[in-house]
Amino acid sequence: MTLYRQVIIFTFALFLILFTGTWFAKLEITRTFLLDQLESHAQDTATSLGLSITQHMSARDTAAIESMIDAVFDRGYYMVVRLTDVKDEVLIDRTLDVSIENVPSWFIRWVRLETPDASAQVMAGWNQAGAIYVKSHPGYAYKTLWEDVVATTLWFFACGIFVLVAGGFGLRLLLRPLRVVERQADAICRKEYEIQERLPRTREFRRVVEAMNRMTYRVKEMFEEQIVQAEGLRERAYTDLVTGLGNRRYFDTQITARLDRQDSITKGILLLVKLNDLDKLNQQRGFQAGDQFLKRVAQMLKETTSHYANGVLARLVGGDFGIFLPDAPPWDAESIAGGIAVELRRLASEKITVTDNIGYVGAATYENTVTLSRMLSEADRALTMARQKGPNEWNVCTITEETDAMPLGQQQWKGLLVKALRERRFIHDAQSVVKMSDKSRFLHLEVFSRILFEDGSIMSAAVFMPLAERLGLMSAIDRIAIEEVMKLDRNRLPVESVAVNISPGSLGDDAFREWIQSSLKTLPGTAPRIIFEFSEFSAVQHLDLVKDVSLFVREHGHGIGLDHYGQSFCNLGYLKSIRPDYVKIDRAYTGELKEKDSDSRFFIGSLCSVAHSIDVMVIAEGVETEQQLQVLRELNVDAMQGYIVDRPRPIREMLRK
Repeated sequence: MTLYRQVIIFTFALFLILFTGTWFAKLEITRTFLLDQLESHAQDTATSLGLSITQHMSARDTAAIESMIDAVFDRGYYMVVRLTDVKDEVLIDRTLDVSIENVPSWFIRWVRLETPDASAQVMAGWNQAGAIYVKSHPGYAYKTLWEDVVATTLWFFACGIFVLVAGGFGLRLLLRPLRVVERQADAICRKEYEIQERLPRTREFRRVVEAMNRMTYRVKEMFEEQIVQAEGLRERAYTDLVTGLGNRRYFDTQITARLDRQDSITKGILLLVKLNDLDKLNQQRGFQAGDQFLKRVAQMLKETTSHYANGVLARLVGGDFGIFLPDAPPWDAESIAGGIAVELRRLASEKITVTDNIGYVGAATYENTVTLSRMLSEADRALTMARQKGPNEWNVCTITEETDAMPLGQQQWKGLLVKALRERRFIHDAQSVVKMSDKSRFLHLEVFSRILFEDGSIMSAAVFMPLAERLGLMSAIDRIAIEEVMKLDRNRLPVESVAVNISPGSLGDDAFREWIQSSLKTLPGTAPRIIFEFSEFSAVQHLDLVKDVSLFVREHGHGIGLDHYGQSFCNLGYLKSIRPDYVKIDRAYTGELKEKDSDSRFFIGSLCSVAHSIDVMVIAEGVETEQQLQVLRELNVDAMQGYIVDRPRPIREMLRK
């Protein structure tokens, strides 16, 4: 029960006790007063009537005596008027039945009025001739007493209502600081830090509010310290401090993690950019000029590759930069390398270095399973060939298997995708996410889309998604996946929740978001709970859109998840605004746990600390070995996904019959 209600009930109880005591006291006072009045009235009447009929008793004028007695009795104030002689024989007797109108019978039974009587002597000369006896009628007394009780009750009732209304309103005003404190405490639970600038005047409430403000400041500082610690660990381990890009370690781990996935990358581009005479620039103009030059190049490379959502950009060493664009079509390599070379020539015209020959660009493309060392070797060979061409030049090498198959062109790929969409040639596999402490306890299934061709061959999403993004087809592909999930019967699934990946292109599609909103409103009750999963990169780039989507998604009982958590170099404070159901740690960090004494465990631990502090579940993806599993348990990771649990398989095979 709330304090407000307790105070109201306590106040009402006190008022009721006061009213009851006052009511009874008032009743008793009025009753005593009326009895005194009845007694006085009867005695006065008996005395005056005895004196009046004395003169007629001597003359034995019975008619006159009766007339006088009747005149008094007929007024109705008396129940008995009786005249007796000296021998107590009744000479005249007038009686009136007790009849009390407009007074409840229960009140008459409950409040007893002992009707007083009075008598007076009647003289004949100097001798007593008899006595007159008068008993008052209680009807008027009961009526007066009842009316007084009713008036008193109504008055107290009106006062009670006024006290409750006025007191309740006043109490709300007095307790307003407590409601603000309650809201402030709830905000802290949500990791939102509200400070009460306006302090209450009541001393006790002021102290409580000041204490809450101090606690809010402290909790906010603790959360920010966790973020700073996590970001500090990431910067020291994976970030180049001069350019803000990833370092060589980040570059290697990200590429290795992608290449290790058996169901993903079959094509992509790796570029190496080598700057000339960086040492000479540092010697002639100072290290600050060299750092500014590196930052300019880094910013240019970011802008050139910004539309590739899964790209990996890093400064490898000195003036060497690496760019990895997984799933990028090979025909993009020439335009990207050529575009970077053009930008290098523009930098040369700005005279920000000691030579007009800024650098070279070498690119390697592949369409088969390949290793990182092979890609670096081919990109380095392309870099050497670019240097032979002349200043600020570029070159592209292609890594191919010994096969006669000709790679498809962009228009051919587009035709394949459009046909697959038109004929809905998509199959959907699912992989389970389980509790770290119990592999048999499912949390949700994650759905993956693939294209099934007429000849029975299958193309994974890693192959067709980059081109689909460029052609603006991802919202249609995502819609097909969501529709298939909506058709499922959760009673036949091993778990009630199913996660579907949503691409950045779909997020920016107004029609797609409106379709999701209308579909969730009409979703049948047998459909599973859908978790809309976004990559961390796309969520940060489209933060406002993700927040809007999460509002109506959660309004209908569904969820939001973040994939590849920790992949992008962004402030982890964004988690407070999105508040996803869970985050999935990028497999690049999980993959490093295969090595003993890996620094990655400290980074994963800090990520878990930040996520857990705002009640967000942490899932590790790409778990393949028992060693990884053991370390992740020690780091307090909540759940896992990977080949150690199961491999993706058609979701229809998971349905119970």
